[in-house]
Amino acid sequence: MLKNLHRKSLAASLALLLGGFTMASFAAGASSAADLGASNTNQKVNVTLVLGLHNQAALESYIYSTVTQGNPSYHRFLTTDQFADRYGATADEISKVQAFIKQQGLTQVQLLPNHLAIQVSGTIGQFNKAFQTSVHDYRASDGSTFHRPSTALTVPAALSGTLVLTSGLNSEPHFRSHRVSALEPAPASSHANALAKSATAAPATTPCTGNPTATCTPGEFTVGDVANRYNVNPLYKAGINGKGSTIGIATLADFVVADAYTYWSDIGLAVKPNRITKFAVDGGGPLSGPDGSGETSLDVEQSGGLAPWADIVVYHAPNTDAGFFDVFNQAVSDNKVDSLSVSWGEPEVLYILQLDANVAYMQALHQVFLEAAVQGITMFATSGDSGAFDTVSFFGGLPSDPVPPPLTADSPGADPFITTAGGTTVPFTYSFRSGPTASITKESVWGWDYIANYFQTNLGINFLYRVFSTGSGGGVSVFWPTPLYQQFTSGIRKTEKNQTLSLPDNGINYTLPANFRGRNVPDLSLNADPETGYSFVSSTDGPGLLTFEGGTSFVAPQLNGIAALLRQSTHGRTGFWNPQIYPLQNIFGYGPFSAFNDIKAGDNWFYQGVTGYEPGAGIGTLNATNLALFLSVF
Repeated sequence: MLKNLHRKSLAASLALLLGGFTMASFAAGASSAADLGASNTNQKVNVTLVLGLHNQAALESYIYSTVTQGNPSYHRFLTTDQFADRYGATADEISKVQAFIKQQGLTQVQLLPNHLAIQVSGTIGQFNKAFQTSVHDYRASDGSTFHRPSTALTVPAALSGTLVLTSGLNSEPHFRSHRVSALEPAPASSHANALAKSATAAPATTPCTGNPTATCTPGEFTVGDVANRYNVNPLYKAGINGKGSTIGIATLADFVVADAYTYWSDIGLAVKPNRITKFAVDGGGPLSGPDGSGETSLDVEQSGGLAPWADIVVYHAPNTDAGFFDVFNQAVSDNKVDSLSVSWGEPEVLYILQLDANVAYMQALHQVFLEAAVQGITMFATSGDSGAFDTVSFFGGLPSDPVPPPLTADSPGADPFITTAGGTTVPFTYSFRSGPTASITKESVWGWDYIANYFQTNLGINFLYRVFSTGSGGGVSVFWPTPLYQQFTSGIRKTEKNQTLSLPDNGINYTLPANFRGRNVPDLSLNADPETGYSFVSSTDGPGLLTFEGGTSFVAPQLNGIAALLRQSTHGRTGFWNPQIYPLQNIFGYGPFSAFNDIKAGDNWFYQGVTGYEPGAGIGTLNATNLALFLSVF
């Protein structure tokens, strides 16, 4: 366990979460796959040994002080060395781990400057011996192979208070990008979508290319439409364009740098030349795969398009547990970026059940997120694209199932020290293949039940199996308690009753805790529905401007780009957003001078759009200029 954690609240949470289960109830990596036997013991692998931080309660308190105007520590962010000295592992603890590494015949590759991780290389046989386990090869249902420990790792007693996590012996890819295509995407050349064939925008559309501030047809929106809708343009008029800011992208896929410049050129947007740097972590992520480079391309294009003169550093790593941890740890330890977004994740309940990792993995990530916050790095994650039912995107399920899918939140967005991005649908009129038209008249929480209703009402077709539960991820964490900044916010929810995750293939029928006061997500939202979505360029996905793409994958990098503008307008890093934005909403509410727009319509299949906060759109969408004024004046 982490040192100086709020032990009572965490212990109570774990007791509530696990109920009759124990951590030993689940074999390491219990997802369904065929065991092919022991891995080649001579195979070389790289492993990250994560060390526990110190004085976590004091660290969290200091983070809050850095974003509290009037506090003597306001904006007195730490350097990586200062963080390591105050909160990282001690020299004695590091020496003990290094002695263990040497004793086992392993090779130290790197001690990260934050003193939270040591990267080590060795053979599978050496790691089997060091942690008293047996790494096996497995074949997944799609035919791909990977390796992971067949039994839980055993940490030497001398290191039990220091070594939090051993990450890297599981090579199974299990994180997913939160990117969604429209229901029936059309070829790029047609610029039309079957559902939204007769879509019209309000106000009337103008040509989409050649003018980044033009209003485009839904499904072809650009960063110019984001600037128009969320009041970014006054910042541009004041000369705020991201100059002097550095945007960070954490991702699990490589990308073609030229695609970003093609996108900006195609929409007529002038940007800083030679602004993109790539950093391959653990050898880097693939250029193709289930999500391909399209996710990374859109992350760069959206964030860099909203802040056209900011620099961009892309940290990309393999889609493994070690890769996901290391990409954050490297970016934060480097401390070169002012803001950092990620558009990958998976249901947090999978960690609790140890299907893909374990609770210690969430804790290890949490340490890095705390470091980011105290260094002033503003972080954004996505809330997911499966509405209030995050496990549906992994395991499927319908409300009519004998055991309906449970209400679940996505990780790492559920972590309380990240600003989490949800999604909306903006007003538009749509039809299906010249059929009856229907309209969404106000910006709404994104949920594709409006499509299901359209097909049922107009065509008599039950379309639920095609669209459930696509929409803005949102809900209540079953692990992280309600953070301080949400405790005084109206609309914050507790977990619901009678929520069960049933996975017969794994022998799991797990009832989630009811009435748990957990962290609510998302925090903020912007348009994410692919039916009212965006164009982007990804040469690995297809030629030219691809259209009708969406998902909260677009929103996190858009907020990242806006954060770069705010960094310039406030003359320094803005730090962790949540303790700053929630009081603004609580005190000043909504209106023409508010930093937020209230979303009072729509739903994400469970949580309705209502006045104030809801776990569908959070505290609402952003008025970027008003937020910049609040951060500059108050």
